[in-house]
This record gives sequence, C-alpha cells and structure tokens, in this order.
Amino acid sequence: MRIWYQSYVDRENGGIYWEELQKHLNAIAREGTEIVVHGITPHDSYAHSLVEFRCAREMICNAIQAEREGYDAFIIGHFQDAGLYEARSAVDIPVLALGESSMLHACQLGQRSGIVTINRRYIPWFHQQIGKYGLKERVTGVHAMNFEPGQILAAFGSDERREVVAQLFHDQALPLIEAGTDVLIPGGGIPMLLFSQIHGHRIEGLPVVNGIPLAVKYAEMAVELKRDFGLTVSRVSDFFQPPVEVLDEFLEYPAPHPGLTIPH
Repeated sequence: MRIWYQSYVDRENGGIYWEELQKHLNAIAREGTEIVVHGITPHDSYAHSLVEFRCAREMICNAIQAEREGYDAFIIGHFQDAGLYEARSAVDIPVLALGESSMLHACQLGQRSGIVTINRRYIPWFHQQIGKYGLKERVTGVHAMNFEPGQILAAFGSDERREVVAQLFHDQALPLIEAGTDVLIPGGGIPMLLFSQIHGHRIEGLPVVNGIPLAVKYAEMAVELKRDFGLTVSRVSDFFQPPVEVLDEFLEYPAPHPGLTIPH
C-alpha cells in the first residue's frame, strides 16, 4: 500500500518538522504501508483563506497525479481540509483529511469537542468545516493561540519552545473545558506533531487528539475496505466525478490569466 501524504509546507521551509513528520508517519504505518510526504511551494505561511484557496488547487492537482502514479490513497495533512470535497470528487482512490478525520473520530471519544487553532484568522474557516461536517451540536467552540504557520515551525527542535506552545494551548483549552468540552483537538498538523511526543496527552483529564495517526489509519482502512468489499464514496451528490477531459483541463491551466499583471 502506497499513500501520498500532502503537507501544506515544503521540505525547504519545513526544516526539522519535515524530518519529524516522516519519522512519525513511518512509526505509525503498518507493515507493508509506504507513506510518501509531498509539499506545496510556495508553502502555507500565512493564515488566510486566499492562501488556503491557492494551496487547495495544487493539492487537488496532486491528488489526481497521485492516482495516476498508482498511489492507493491520498491524505490531506492540513487541518483546514481546503479542497477536500473537490479532491474526493476527482479521484477514485480514498481521500482522507486531517480536520475531518479528527473531528469525526472525536465524536467517538466524547460528546462535545473543543478546538484550539494556531491563529484567530482560522476561526471562521473552522466554523465552516464544523457546519459542513454536521457537527455544530458536537463542538463546544474554537479558540486560538497567536502564531503564523511558519512561526510555530520554530518550536521543533527546542524543548523550551515546545513547552511554550503547550502552555498556550493549555491556556486556551481551559475556557472550552469550563464550557463542557469532553475532547480537545489541536487545530493543525504542526501542533499535532509537536504534541505527539506526549504519550496519552490529556489536559484536566480530557484526551488531546493527534489527528495524524487517525488520518493514516483511516486511509489504510479505506484502502482495505475498497479492495475487500468494493466500498467507495457516493457519486450522486457532493462527490460526483467529472469526465477525464475536465480533469485534464483542470491540470492544464493552473497559471493566472495570461493578461494578468502581478506587481512586485
């Protein structure tokens, strides 16, 4: 089984995070599963919907490429899940995502989840995800720390900086706990990987979800369910699949309009 893991950073800018992510994935994967990390350039360095939109387009192209290269599954290793439904509609291999996998699995761990993201500008996006996944009654709220995606990468390789992030996460989690939260979710692949070093991570007794192994295990299971039982996504609504010429057209025209002048 070969799985394409799509990070929204790249090797050049990921630094030690990139190395730690591949090690974590190798440790998670079952025997016989190969997980290959791919990045996006320019990487996701600023919390904004336009950056999500740009990265989503490249991710969808990569999902199509992954299927054509013979990968068995595709994981969006980015909590915002930008482009998830579009990628799922474009390919026949299973497409799993960090945010969706984390939120849905949290429903099996407790009745109400609380999310702590890295930047306040992500909060509206997260509420859109919560609504799309039908979880408005299952999520207590979304709180935020104050990092840009690139800044929090600096916490890798430093116990002191990791503890600073963990304390900020703890501080933002407390009001969610007081509001009746049962399960805590770090809203991002970067803090999830950062906290993966804390075995059995809990705050005030609440489990803190690491969505990276969840997405990997769901992907492995989805591949096996497809192989053994023919179980795949529905094609009658959100995931209706376009003809191959539409996919080819999408891949062929990734650049801005030729008449567009981009000032520097």
